[in-house]
Amino acid sequence: MDNKMYNRLGICNEVLDFSSAILDELSERFKEIDEVAEYNQCKVISAMQENRVNATCFAATTGYGYDDVGRDNLEKVYASCFGTEAALVRPQITCGTHALAVALSAILRPGDELLSPVGKPYDTLEEVIGIRESKCSLKEFGITYAQVDLTQDGGFDFDGIRSAINERTKMVTIQRSKGYQTRPTLSVARIGELISFVKSIKPDIICMVDNCYGEFVEKTEPSQVGADMIVGSLIKNPGGGLAPIGGYICGTKECVDKCANRLSAPGLGQEVGANLGIMPSFYQGFFLSPTVVSGALKGAVFASRAYEKLGFKVVPNSTESRHDIIQAVELGSKERMVAFCKGIQSAAPVDSYVTPEPWAMPGYDSEVIMAAGAFVQGSSIELSADGPIREPYAVYFQGGLTWYHAKLGIMMSIQKLYEEGLIDLKL
Repeated sequence: MDNKMYNRLGICNEVLDFSSAILDELSERFKEIDEVAEYNQCKVISAMQENRVNATCFAATTGYGYDDVGRDNLEKVYASCFGTEAALVRPQITCGTHALAVALSAILRPGDELLSPVGKPYDTLEEVIGIRESKCSLKEFGITYAQVDLTQDGGFDFDGIRSAINERTKMVTIQRSKGYQTRPTLSVARIGELISFVKSIKPDIICMVDNCYGEFVEKTEPSQVGADMIVGSLIKNPGGGLAPIGGYICGTKECVDKCANRLSAPGLGQEVGANLGIMPSFYQGFFLSPTVVSGALKGAVFASRAYEKLGFKVVPNSTESRHDIIQAVELGSKERMVAFCKGIQSAAPVDSYVTPEPWAMPGYDSEVIMAAGAFVQGSSIELSADGPIREPYAVYFQGGLTWYHAKLGIMMSIQKLYEEGLIDLKL
């Protein structure tokens, strides 16, 4: 492409030359990503055809939402695609944290214990669980929490997990993605290994996987390797950038029924919940999701290789297999984090003129900086970068509705660091 258009967007020739050299190394990785996207695209189409999606599925409903054909059929599509008995896919679920809170509170009862065998959960779940004091946490309802950290090399502490499981252990929560940590993301195969181990000790334990950021990154999902529930947000991968709100819970019929009764009210369950006219966005977003995810993955691989070349630690590195769309880069200072996020923000189609600053974001125990010029507020499948202002000063880059936008965002992040003298572009 002619450099003039990128120059017009503020990227200098030095950054373009550096980026071009990086991209020349990535053609085989990109081919692998495209092959997974093609498989998952066929999987989504198959689920839609199997459940006879038609124009009546797109009709709006209001009020109670009784007999909402589009809503009910979309849930069948999700269940077919993810290989589960049932699904709950609703705009009334406001975000991923809300979906997880619904799932946890639907299954756990006073006296039960929740176990995380993969270390500390994502920051916003700490208050849901009660690790940090909060009103209406699970802790307030007499539900206890236990945690087994991963080993130094990111493996499972099987002895520790065996010791932690007791007669009160009702549920295991497995966070697939890294959250604000620089640990490896868990592959579907590793999640299956962990679930098999847990259930060999106590077969009736409910295994829930926080699937956020992981949908359609691989050919299989955790629900296909033994998870009783998988939970996620529609403003991440499965919404394809079109869903304006929403979350999903897919799993066994028993688990999904309980979650539906917790989301609405006992006795009402899945029968209520109007779609308010956003079914076309839900269906079309799910249809586009495999392609959108592939673009985000290419951006993550590009970011990984570029920042490796610049001398920074990245997780995962540019040669490792991918199991979510998130790329962590340890930048080593607040100044570099701010510059990186300025670059991502300046590449956005929305609010590109805004300067991101660290702030005390609700649900977090330290200041967080976020860059996101998104069409849907907080949409993590759109180009964004964020991170808590604390050691090791890691920024977490994700998303991009197209590969070309993800590419631009990474180049702009390099540009801002270069302009401020915080990196050397020598290869």
